Amino acid sequence: MAQRPPEPADPAPAPTGEGPAPAGTGAARTTGDAAPSGAAAPAQWHRGMTLIGTVSLFIGTRGTWTEAMGTHPPLAAVVSACYAGILVAGVAACAVRTRRALVRVDAGVLLIALLLVACRYALHHAGADEGVLTAQAAHALDQGRPIYGQPWPWLFGHSGIALTKTMGGGADYTYGYPPLTALLAAPVHLVVHSTAAATLVTTGALMAGAVLLWLMLPAPWRSAATAVCLGFDLLPQYARAGYPAMLVFALLVPVVVRWPETGAGGRLGRSGVVRALCLGGACASQQLAWFLTPFLLVALYAVRRGELGGRGALAVTARYAGTALLSWSLLNAYVAAQDPVDWLHGILLPLTQNAILHGQGVVDISYYFTDGSSRLSFYSYGSVLLLLGLLAATCLFVRRLGPAVAVLPWASFYFATRSQDGYFLMLTPLWLAALATVPASALAGAWQPRLPAALRGRRAKAAVLGGLLVPAVACVGVAAASPPPLSMTVVPRLARAHHGLTAVTVRVANRGSVALTPHFASRSGQGSSAWWTVEAGPRTLGPHAATTYRLRPPGGYRAFPAHQHLYLTAFTDGPMTVTSALVPSAGAAPRH
Repeated sequence: MAQRPPEPADPAPAPTGEGPAPAGTGAARTTGDAAPSGAAAPAQWHRGMTLIGTVSLFIGTRGTWTEAMGTHPPLAAVVSACYAGILVAGVAACAVRTRRALVRVDAGVLLIALLLVACRYALHHAGADEGVLTAQAAHALDQGRPIYGQPWPWLFGHSGIALTKTMGGGADYTYGYPPLTALLAAPVHLVVHSTAAATLVTTGALMAGAVLLWLMLPAPWRSAATAVCLGFDLLPQYARAGYPAMLVFALLVPVVVRWPETGAGGRLGRSGVVRALCLGGACASQQLAWFLTPFLLVALYAVRRGELGGRGALAVTARYAGTALLSWSLLNAYVAAQDPVDWLHGILLPLTQNAILHGQGVVDISYYFTDGSSRLSFYSYGSVLLLLGLLAATCLFVRRLGPAVAVLPWASFYFATRSQDGYFLMLTPLWLAALATVPASALAGAWQPRLPAALRGRRAKAAVLGGLLVPAVACVGVAAASPPPLSMTVVPRLARAHHGLTAVTVRVANRGSVALTPHFASRSGQGSSAWWTVEAGPRTLGPHAATTYRLRPPGGYRAFPAHQHLYLTAFTDGPMTVTSALVPSAGAAPRH
């Protein structure tokens, strides 16, 4: 009888923090390729992360070098040196033989990224509307004046400073963010008397947040943090524009990294208190942090209840939330004391201002792909219901959805009337922070409500999850399927050269039973023009009434866009509606 071949020896256990080398990765077996004695070789996926972080630094760098060479040659020399560093890092990522050496390469990649961000900031630091408003708020703080409820229309007369128009035919000229970014920019503004005072704070916050995330992540993930925070030049653009969300990102890094450890054993401890203070600071910086907070608290309660029971979990979660609330209150105290009503209106402004439609979400159906909608508010209802549905799903299925608490809140913006992609991407480094430090095993013991026996199967749970989202989808369906409230027939008054128009006459009929006050603008492609002037026609159009408006474009002339259609849009507020009509261009010569 033939003997059985001997069993293969068990593979050596993988070192902590590194998975076993995948098959085919070419684990070193020859003396020449092996790591030095006593030093562990890095995992191949760690090399891959380092290489991805290195390659991400190329994005946008040539444009930076080109511009710097024309205006600031010393900066161009620094960028050229960064190119050399990128190439060296790429070679080293593939060739170094120990983990310690690869970690040093990761540090070098981070340093190069920070240098590139600094160079780009030196070239562009004037900021966009967020930076301009924050700098003006900082100036007001320096002079002891209130920062909320104060219109600053002169800030928006410059090119590149966007103005947020409202559905009621107006625009918003006031500061609409919580105060922490302005408070930090105020002392800087005493030295730097320009918008750079605000953009310096936001860029510094991004860089500090990137370094903090790099330090807090496990070593193999660090270059991924460099890529996500700094390498693709996505977040640095927002930082140079002065977005307060960059401060939110930096403050939320310690909050999100290994968040299930908060309150372990029933004690917040020093680290838990620091996390709570940072959460309160983030909520005092920009409203995006508000949307993450309930998801974080719900998931944290579930994790602690699985360990401590209901009473202990409630106590430690309440202490955490109370500390965060105290931090938020202290940071808001000075500006709130100046005028509580204006302060409250100011920090709620993005949620209450009824800004005109903008973004990449489902609202595009009514703005770009159909002639409009008479029930735009249902998009907002759908957004709120989606947020609540996802929060309820997190409560019911925290073991599955808990690792995604840093991602779930932003899905609700996809249904909103303002669904621009900045709401999705500005806090994407937190997605990485949660993925790298919160494995599913950390939530295996979390408490979940006990579902009825009939709902414990996989399909039944999927049906429950779908049912939680049905109301939100139904609201979006109502908004998208509703017809436009107005019927508009546009007759343009063409300019002599027939490349544009100087006025339009519009026959407008109100199809509904509610009086509407239309405000007119034009668009070609995405976005919207400034408001057109109503030269003739009633302010309010009654139910089932029809009339004729004569409108003049901003500046008295509107060119027909090359190879695009021109639309006239009518917005109303109370109720929120939009109607679009094609502006005929018969006789207009094509522009090339």
